[in-house]
Amino acid sequence: MYPTLASLVQHPALKLGVVAGEEGLDAEVRWAHASELDDPAPFLDGGELLLTTALKLDVDDPVAMDAYVARLRGAGVVGLGFGVGVHHPEIPPALLAACARTGLPLLEVERRIPFIAIAKAVSAAIATEEYKAVAAGFAAQRELTRAALGPAGTHGLLERLAGQVDGWAALYDLSGGVTHAVPAWAERRAASLAEDVRRLRDRPGPATVVVGCTPDGTGDGSADDRVELQSVGTGSVPRAVLAIGTASPPDTVARYAVQSAVTVLTLLTERSKAFEEAERRLGAAVLHLLLSGEPEHARAVGGQVYGALLDAPLRVLVAETGDRYGAAFATAAEAAAARAAEPLLLVPDGGQTVLLVAEGGGVLDAAQSYARRAGAQPGDEVAVVIGASGPAGPTSVDTAYQQARQALLVARRRGRSYVEHDDVAAGSVLPLLADDAVRAFADGMLRPLREHDAHGRGDLVASLRAWLSRHGQWDAAAADLGVHRHTLRYRMRRVEEILERSLDDPDARMELWLALKATGPAARHP
Repeated sequence: MYPTLASLVQHPALKLGVVAGEEGLDAEVRWAHASELDDPAPFLDGGELLLTTALKLDVDDPVAMDAYVARLRGAGVVGLGFGVGVHHPEIPPALLAACARTGLPLLEVERRIPFIAIAKAVSAAIATEEYKAVAAGFAAQRELTRAALGPAGTHGLLERLAGQVDGWAALYDLSGGVTHAVPAWAERRAASLAEDVRRLRDRPGPATVVVGCTPDGTGDGSADDRVELQSVGTGSVPRAVLAIGTASPPDTVARYAVQSAVTVLTLLTERSKAFEEAERRLGAAVLHLLLSGEPEHARAVGGQVYGALLDAPLRVLVAETGDRYGAAFATAAEAAAARAAEPLLLVPDGGQTVLLVAEGGGVLDAAQSYARRAGAQPGDEVAVVIGASGPAGPTSVDTAYQQARQALLVARRRGRSYVEHDDVAAGSVLPLLADDAVRAFADGMLRPLREHDAHGRGDLVASLRAWLSRHGQWDAAAADLGVHRHTLRYRMRRVEEILERSLDDPDARMELWLALKATGPAARHP
């Protein structure tokens, strides 16, 4: 997943020259970091290509250079890039000799190549590799899903999985019996782990454990295989256990494949309500991809389950329910989807539920009706409050999600059970100030000014209101108040002194204006 020093040396735009430690160019570079410190070790994590111009190094002292290079090696630095032509016309011989003796790769960086260009190249290479891994993981997921839906079913899925992790795979029932093993020779190895499977079965799921297994299947601890056991199922008690045997820990792509296999096997093994829970996990993955701006990947992962939903205008709903009503609301939404023959993506999210529904469809109408019908229950317990986005497409689900959350916030503050984002956008912000917390904040902010005015030492609140309403225009505000502009300037300086805030700060002016709006006109004091 990380670029090597060799790949950076081969980068045509960097023009890096290797002057020592060529045998270490296969080292992976986890980051590029510039430092002129004599001892940068405390600020390093290991795996860095360190870049320097030797501004603060005693480059003519061989002992100092040996100690410097030793510190870099001890900190896990994989290579040293030296910028020539800045402070030194060439790489100092003492530094070159120290790197050569220890085998630390030393790269010459031309003066015209800024260090930031090297850092950007490393970052871009890491991002490219990560993207390749994610893309390969999604491809593996699609392949596993197709295999599971094919004639061979579970066995076909395990065959694909074994190939993707370059090892073997097996599935157990809860007694520890092997129900499937791929390739065939892996059955003996899998059978030797029955006791480990039974121990995993007794742990609350989801659970994972890594054990060892020898080629003869004795499982005596002198392991040739690294075997990862994972529970399969959505409840606290697993439905099955998956084993993946490999020679070494799975890489990122293989890890995607394993997790995808667990998800698909869950879909194949669960029943009724548990099956629905597994479908919601898939929905969570699709929602995550949509919120991450990956609609094509979401469509690929969702497949036939959510494909129709992503091919038409949709809305995002965020529902907040009381403790006793969450399950009832989810059941009602799913029943409405079944009646209308519409796709529904429903994902529990803490105390809330996120839904993706078809625009103008029966589920949207049902959710709206449910919220308005349920309202608040006896004892002021909230049954359901829903915020709905405006119409959106799969490429703008992230924006629609934020719209729905904003609408939910407004619904709570206004005491309504259902609010659409269009209602929020078309209204004024002032009704939002009718909130106890907002008023308390406003009262606290203005209290020093009101106390000042109460003792007959001026009319600072009214002066502040006039000055803000006139956008800081002294003559106009003074005329409104019937005072001289110098008097108004004095009062505004007193406001700043009392509040210990500058009226030149736009945030301060905004907060003070909203505080005045939230608390209403101040009473005049004699």
